[in-house]
Formats: sequence, C-alpha cells, structure tokens
Amino acid sequence: MTRSIVDLEDAIANLPAQSRAAAGRLFTVSTTIGRLDAPPEMHAWITKLFGSVDAVREQRIVRVTNEITFEGALFNDLRAMRPMEVKGADEVRQTVAAAANDPFDHPLTGTPADSFGRIEGEHGITASNVAKYDGYHGVLVFTEHDPLAPVDAETIRDHLTTTRRWGEAALAADPAARYLFVMWNCLWRAGGSIVHGHMQMTATRGQHYPKVEALRRQALAYSASEGDYFDDLWLVHSALGLGTEIEGARAMASIVPIKEREVLILGRPGAAETSLAPAIARTVATYRALGVMSYNMALYLPPLSPDGEDWRRFPPIARLVDRGDPANKTSDIGAMELYAASVIASDPFRLADALRG
Repeated sequence: MTRSIVDLEDAIANLPAQSRAAAGRLFTVSTTIGRLDAPPEMHAWITKLFGSVDAVREQRIVRVTNEITFEGALFNDLRAMRPMEVKGADEVRQTVAAAANDPFDHPLTGTPADSFGRIEGEHGITASNVAKYDGYHGVLVFTEHDPLAPVDAETIRDHLTTTRRWGEAALAADPAARYLFVMWNCLWRAGGSIVHGHMQMTATRGQHYPKVEALRRQALAYSASEGDYFDDLWLVHSALGLGTEIEGARAMASIVPIKEREVLILGRPGAAETSLAPAIARTVATYRALGVMSYNMALYLPPLSPDGEDWRRFPPIARLVDRGDPANKTSDIGAMELYAASVIASDPFRLADALRG
C-alpha cells in the first residue's frame, strides 16, 4: 500500500476491482514533472532549504479532481516531504494568556443574548453575534477560556447538543429558519476574532447555503446512476488506507483537501451530529499532536424540519482543516485556492497514520 500521495495514481491502479471502479467514477488523477535549472549562485540556498539541488531539479506533481463535486488539489512531492513546523507556539500561548478576562469570560454581561434568549450546556452558553452573517447568527461561548485546552468526545458532544438546541430555538422563533450551520474558527489564523474558545451557529432561510446544497444535489445525481456517493467516497479512501472508523463515524484524510490536513468525517444518514463527536475529538487531538494550533471546522447538516427536498442519503458531515502557524505572516491561501485548485504541502497518508494513532 502506498505511503505517499505522489504515488496515488499507481495506488488506485492496484486497488481491488470494486474500490478501483469507485475511484474511477469519483476521481481523475494525473502526474506530471516540473523541471528547473538553477544557477550556481542559488545552489547553497537551495541545498539549505531542500537538501540538495537534485531534489528540486525535477519535481513530481499530482493533480487530483473530484469529478462529482469539482473539488481539486495539487500535491508536489517536494512540498509534501518537507516538515511543517509551528514556530510561533510560545507567542500564541502568551496571546491566549493575555486575553484572559475578555468579554467571553463573563458572557452574561459581556455578550448580547439572542431574541429567543440563551441556551446553556454543560460546557458552554450561547450569545448573539454582534456583527451577523445572517438573520440568526449565534456564538457558543466555551466555559474553558483556552482554545488550545484538550477536548474530549463528551465535551464536543455537549457543544453539538447545545448548538442543535440553539437551532431549534431559532426554528421555533422562525419556522423558515430551518438550515443550521455550525462552524469552529480556532484562533485568528482561522478567522476567529476572539481568542476565547467558541463555535458559531447560523440558521438560514429559504435554502441551505450554496456549498451544502450543491453537495446534496451532486450526491443525489450520482446516486441516480452509480450508487451512494458518500459510501463510494468512503470506499475509495478506506481502500487506500486513508480512512479510519471512530465509534461508527467514518473519518478520512481527504485526497482533495481544501487546504492542509483536511479531515472529512461522515456520519450515517439519519444519525444526529453528536455521533461525530468522538471522531471530531480524535481529529483535534491529532492536530494538536502534529503541532496544529489553528483550524476550521464546519458541520453540514440536513434541515431541522422538512423542506420538500430529498435529504434521505445526506449524512451529518464534519470538515476540519489545518490553517497553519498563527505566527506566520504569509497567508495560507492565494489566487490558486480562491479561483483554481488547492495547492497542498502536506501528505494525506501521513495524516491518516496520525489519525489511527
């Protein structure tokens, strides 16, 4: 079995017939070689950064496209082999400590309430977001101030239960606000404007957000002729050694990650999002072990009440992605990620090994 993303094309070709056929339906994979000729004046610098001039003279690049969702990624073996270091850990810890006694540390007086009041869980309480994305936009303020404190499955389960209760309260106030979206932006590198640990929730009207609705339609179109999209996605990743089951949820290191170290977690259709809690907790713990301090998480969920559309095959889904060193002043995304395909410097096979522990 392959241990590197740069061998993906050969790995798929050597899969058993069923998973190889599913890979052929879902993905297009191609490999190319990028070449350069460095002047002698650059040799010392190249050797210091990459080990040798020969290491950069020919570079193998793997392009992966999901033909159903049109997500895509470009992997360079030179980038994938380099260690990803977090150099600003001490500075981040100092910033977290300095932020103690922020408004989220006393949410009842430091944050506004939603029009339907607050929802309190064992490990957090909700507030209304001051600058809203949507008509209903709340914050789940964690009881624990430190966003880098260890989290276990029970804490995550409590957070997801509280966000669901918030969505149900929004739905009771407005029966059209049936589409719950939950996000977790850990630290400023991931878009978190407050250091204190928190999640956010929105409840939107009319139709789910475009990326969620697009995935539902794409999966339905696939199932009309090929079978269950999510089962096939799991089949391919599992056969490649990129998937692991965690208390019933299926976690995989994506071969079309939106950015570094993306983990996709699939529940079972009809299951509650709390079924994803152990896998989310494992992923966060894996990130921390790898030195990841800043990350995003999003939950894709069916509507809280029927909307007349077919959501029967749509499972609860969590997506988590590493957002890089919080001390790095260079952005982790650029024009390629915004308008073309993601350029990835991490190897999903290494991430999968770490997830399995």
